Amino acid sequence: MNKMIGVTLLTACLLGIAAPQSAEAKTAAGSYTAQVYASSLNVRDEPAKNATVVGSIKNGARVTVTDEQHGWLKVKAGSTSGWVAGYYLKKVNSNSLQSSASGTSIATKPNTASSTSANASSRTSKATVTADSLRIRSGPGTQYKVLGSLKAKDTVTLLLHQNGWARIRTASGETGWVAEQYIRSGSTTSSSTSSISTVQHKGGLRGKLIVIDPGHGGSDPGMLGTTYNTMEKDLNLHTALYVRDVLVAKGARVEMTRTRDDQKPTLARRVQMSQALRADAFVSVHYNSSPKNVSGTLTFFYSEADDLKLARAIETRLGQGIGLKSNGLSFGDYHILRENRIPATLVELGFLTNPIDESIVRKTSYQKKAAKAIAEGVADYFK
Repeated sequence: MNKMIGVTLLTACLLGIAAPQSAEAKTAAGSYTAQVYASSLNVRDEPAKNATVVGSIKNGARVTVTDEQHGWLKVKAGSTSGWVAGYYLKKVNSNSLQSSASGTSIATKPNTASSTSANASSRTSKATVTADSLRIRSGPGTQYKVLGSLKAKDTVTLLLHQNGWARIRTASGETGWVAEQYIRSGSTTSSSTSSISTVQHKGGLRGKLIVIDPGHGGSDPGMLGTTYNTMEKDLNLHTALYVRDVLVAKGARVEMTRTRDDQKPTLARRVQMSQALRADAFVSVHYNSSPKNVSGTLTFFYSEADDLKLARAIETRLGQGIGLKSNGLSFGDYHILRENRIPATLVELGFLTNPIDESIVRKTSYQKKAAKAIAEGVADYFK
């Protein structure tokens, strides 16, 4: 694949407290119940990352949420009360399906196509393994522990599905997660539920595999906001998860290069993942910085033959209005673009060195608008 050669300086970095993925802001009606999805969640006396820790809440615990500020949620659990990072909570409702294997709930919006995942007790379907050897993992991702393996033509029961991964039960009764692309669904055992691979979606995204890359992570925070100390890596992850949700609702399969704050895959690993999965597109999410007083979004490409069309489709949607102006397209000689064999783009969604930009991008509403624009741009690309 011929790729252009050139160098552009990208100042995409991050740090900060952003909006929660699934825990919704408190409405005028009052408080609500949410569940913790972290091994141990620190409770602080103020809604800030450097605030004093006054206690902790265990994974799976339910809390009462009474307030929200910049992605921090005020909670009460027994005698413990204070502020927690909202990303690690998910609002409890009738549509919340939980996986005992991974300890996480299906991160999809109610009433979307992805919410038709099979229920283990009453909505199941059969599937056949198509790979010579397929690993069974403890959770929906390659970072989870390998529990065992299956061989070609083995039959499994599908229980749940989540963004390209399926929770299955083997013929011997073992449960775990496998990559959905290596199994083929058969007829369902419940007439009210479609099998994973036969859920119908409209548009060009149906069946497409998109890799979403939240930039930075772990010990690499990216850019630190100069006014509110917003951490870029957090903004990247929260926004990328919103992108994932919209894409899945549109019928795409999505893989994330990281799903947690403490993960820091190398640039090479991010590229290898997209190529090993034979993905159809790769989108890296970032927030920007500059020594100059600049504002707005910027969308990067490397190859005019492969990346430019994808980048242009996304930039067009961003330019239609998400709260910050679009600065158009730019060539970027970045590893995740240059070394990718699939169409790839990197989006910068605002400057953390600009006080106005930083105040805007911290808001849940902005992140959701940006995510929707990115997902619609990806859909436009495949049309």
